[in-house]
Amino acid sequence: MDDSEEIAPAVQSILDAARERGGSGDRVSVTPRSLPDAFDAAAVDGRTPVVAEIKPTSPTADGERTDDPVALARQMVEGGAAALSVLTEPDHFGGSAATLEAVRDAVDVPVLRKDFILHEAQLDVVEADVILLIVRFLEADGTDDLADLLTAARERGFQVLVETHTAAEVEKALAADADIIGVNNRDLGELAVDLGTFEAVAPDVPEGVTLIAESGIQTADDVTRMRDAGADALLIGSAIMDHDAATDVEANTRRLTRANTDAAETTTTDT
Repeated sequence: MDDSEEIAPAVQSILDAARERGGSGDRVSVTPRSLPDAFDAAAVDGRTPVVAEIKPTSPTADGERTDDPVALARQMVEGGAAALSVLTEPDHFGGSAATLEAVRDAVDVPVLRKDFILHEAQLDVVEADVILLIVRFLEADGTDDLADLLTAARERGFQVLVETHTAAEVEKALAADADIIGVNNRDLGELAVDLGTFEAVAPDVPEGVTLIAESGIQTADDVTRMRDAGADALLIGSAIMDHDAATDVEANTRRLTRANTDAAETTTTDT
């Protein structure tokens, strides 16, 4: 990674910690719930396909949610989430493999393991339906190759969400044979969020690849904007979870999964 691609200090700290974490020693084998099928089922049901994220805290958020993550997961699914994302990074996000395991046992939707995987051994921590590989992080010295990690993950049964931020990273993801690509609206160099990132990068993702818009999606208008730009699904954390214990997670999820449907119903009524 060259100097023009510097990572924010908070993110670099997360990566440094990730390098020290290994796997369980036992090779994981997974029979996954299909993420694309879950998105299709949501769309047929009139819901915007949303991956709702269980994230107790983060370096970019104030406060911490201490609610039972299983209860939160059930509320998100009741609110219409097509899939869930569970943080397993312990030091900066308050996540754990045990939390993911408990959540996955409690729901019937696909569950993404959200973590910073840099080496093959880190795949063997916990069963999940989907794991995350971030192109930018796998370009650094001392990490495994993206294509090799993607293959190793699939050999274990995982589906793989490959996260990008630029057109060049999309090209690398496609060269590695990614079939589920996320575009992160957050710049990991400055931690700034710009929904225009997805709009600029989405046209570089070919038909047939499942495309997910990530970060910065707060309102029904944001949902519509990302869907209009070509998002098959949306990964939403803060707008659903918040870090105020009084926040109604089920209502927040429903507000965003029903955004396009509600807009269409309003238009029909008005005309």
